[in-house]
Amino acid sequence: MSKVQNLLLESLLGTKHVDHAAIIRSQEQTVLVSSPGFNISPNDIRVLANVFSKNHFQVRREGLYFKEKDYTCVRADERSLYAKKNDTGLVVVQTNLYLLVATYREDMYASVCVEAVEKLGDYLRKKGS
Repeated sequence: MSKVQNLLLESLLGTKHVDHAAIIRSQEQTVLVSSPGFNISPNDIRVLANVFSKNHFQVRREGLYFKEKDYTCVRADERSLYAKKNDTGLVVVQTNLYLLVATYREDMYASVCVEAVEKLGDYLRKKGS
């Protein structure tokens, strides 16, 4: 298992409040690593990348379509996107090189998921990643 895979599994899935997670290379718009069974289509990657390139105001108003679900935007700015659908949600954090993507289920705490993804994002920013 790679160092990055370990980081993903321990820091995010290890909280027990992240259902699925992935690290996406922003520039190439490709998945670097993801949790088992979490497949993100190239179109979904483009949707997430566009939020941070220019559309975070639009996403706040209109929401987001990701993995065949319509999400309501809770927060969208140049660093973070939080979205929810009923009691499930999506957290995306941008670093210098990556997009960190995590989902949570209704039996998980959204706040723990957000905190874990934001902490990993801060760690990677400090490392220059």
